[in-house]
Amino acid sequence: MLMSKFSKRSDATEIMDDWNEGGPAMDQTLHELDNVNRFLGGNAVSTNGLQKLLKDRPKDSSTYTIADLGCGSGDMLRRMAHWGRANNVSLLLTGVDANHNIVEFAREQSKALSEISYTVSDIFSPAFQARSFDILHCSLFTHHFDDDAFVKLLAQMKTQAKLGIIINDLHRHFLAYYAIKYITKAISRSDMVKHDAPVSVLRAFTKKEIVNLLQRAGITRFEINWCWAFRWQIVIYAD
Repeated sequence: MLMSKFSKRSDATEIMDDWNEGGPAMDQTLHELDNVNRFLGGNAVSTNGLQKLLKDRPKDSSTYTIADLGCGSGDMLRRMAHWGRANNVSLLLTGVDANHNIVEFAREQSKALSEISYTVSDIFSPAFQARSFDILHCSLFTHHFDDDAFVKLLAQMKTQAKLGIIINDLHRHFLAYYAIKYITKAISRSDMVKHDAPVSVLRAFTKKEIVNLLQRAGITRFEINWCWAFRWQIVIYAD
């Protein structure tokens, strides 16, 4: 019975999937999620992926455009902005989220960093599909989609990303599930976090599932690495 709970991806709904969620409860949730990601080291998965994609590319004369899909609080964009400044890499960063309340929160948190901007958009809208970037990034975002929608997103991102794609998401595993369930129960003041965090793990992926989904999307140049704590780093290189 225990293993059957983790044998396939859950279709349970997360509260955050409601694009109209906002107010103090959402602000509290975003603050807590940022703290959990920092504590568990999950953000480094993305900046390491950024290093891989830009490893052999010029730094001084080029500005690289990066879009963060499902940007949430913008914490990852702020980390990338500081990484770019520290490594003499010019970045132009765009946060994309369908929830206008989240975008307003992210703008407020990021106003000291001029290289970051935000847009409220459905990523499957024709207007957004027409845009292109050097790099597309997703952190704790792709598990919100069922398999078919994820394949659709991957195929779309492949056409939009000039250099590559970075995906930072969860490994579905019983240790990850019970750890985050009891950690959030003990320290969180947000009902949304207590509900969504363990559901996120149940909606997440095994490596075999990720490979299958990438292949369905026609993606062949990629690497997948397991990172602490129960994260997958997927780096997709443009053809």
